[in-house]
Amino acid sequence: MRSPDQRLPGLDALKGLACALIIWHHLAFYGPMSDVLYPFVPELTDWLYEYGRMAVQVFLVVGGFLAASSLAPRGVASFGRAGGLIFRRYRRLVRPYLVALLASVLVTALVRPWFHDDSLSAAPGLWQVLAHVLMLQDVFDLEALSAGVWYVAIDLQLFALSVLIFSLAGWLGRRWRGMPAQLGVWLVGVLAALSLLVFNLQEGLDMTGLYFFGAYALGMLAFWSGSMPRQWLWWGGMALLGSAALLLDFRERLLLALLVAFGLVWLRQSAGARQGLRLRWLTQLGQMSYSVFLIHFPVCLLVNAVVSYFWPTQLLANTLGLFAAFFLSLLAGRMLYLWVELRPPARQLRASAAHDFSGQQHGQGRSQGKSA
Repeated sequence: MRSPDQRLPGLDALKGLACALIIWHHLAFYGPMSDVLYPFVPELTDWLYEYGRMAVQVFLVVGGFLAASSLAPRGVASFGRAGGLIFRRYRRLVRPYLVALLASVLVTALVRPWFHDDSLSAAPGLWQVLAHVLMLQDVFDLEALSAGVWYVAIDLQLFALSVLIFSLAGWLGRRWRGMPAQLGVWLVGVLAALSLLVFNLQEGLDMTGLYFFGAYALGMLAFWSGSMPRQWLWWGGMALLGSAALLLDFRERLLLALLVAFGLVWLRQSAGARQGLRLRWLTQLGQMSYSVFLIHFPVCLLVNAVVSYFWPTQLLANTLGLFAAFFLSLLAGRMLYLWVELRPPARQLRASAAHDFSGQQHGQGRSQGKSA
């Protein structure tokens, strides 16, 4: 993926908003602190409980937008080996993911003896741990060790699907010369229609990328609408796909995905909209949103456990606990982002060090040769 300063300004701000909403959704959904607060703000708690999770649609659409910009900015694959690209994506996702999973398991084990809540998972077995490492826990119907890990698996599946679609399009184009140059875009459109009109209506498929590909593809189409000629055709295709799916079965999450997709189109064309989203703190939250998303559950779980143990019914303590859980989640996410997500693997560091050393040796050799 592109570095933050190369992205469309405003994308990280959107991700930051969605990230904050997801944390508050989980604070309303999990743990006793929100139960204490509920009688005083029932409408707000109900709204966060019911609609906060829909912020995931922002991540899906933005993810598709960024995937199109890196995989096929002109509708044709701009990468080489599909397998290596998918593995690099997995490696990028899995490092902070495993650290956050370990934190969740440790916090759960720490509070289990004195904190009893439905949000606690059972002690994991070897098969459950392996399934999480491979991001297959939902496929095998295993209990999740942390909230939100399902989305990481879906993100990897959606990226892999996109890579494979454009790899297939390239193979077909080489095999049959009559194929259109942008065959991959047409294949994305076909799979998007199947997802929106068929797969997304089957709840049993919600552990697969096929269920979510429609929203992801709307983000891809939003990107291509700004980098291809005849923009109105792309906008019409997005509107037609979304309208047909909503007429078939109205889904609020799909309506939000469609609005976000057109919002990205507007954001790309409106300097005023981009300027309005240049809030530094929100942009920074968006840049580290993946790490915050991963680590916030064990942080919220720990705060819930401590507050409910010492102040189980006090309104002020539980209110402050909710805000403490939110801000501590941001702090923990910042640490995970800086220390794990941004830090290159040890092998890459060694390779870089070896390169620098050889460069220094080469430079010294040239200097000695000149002096001689």
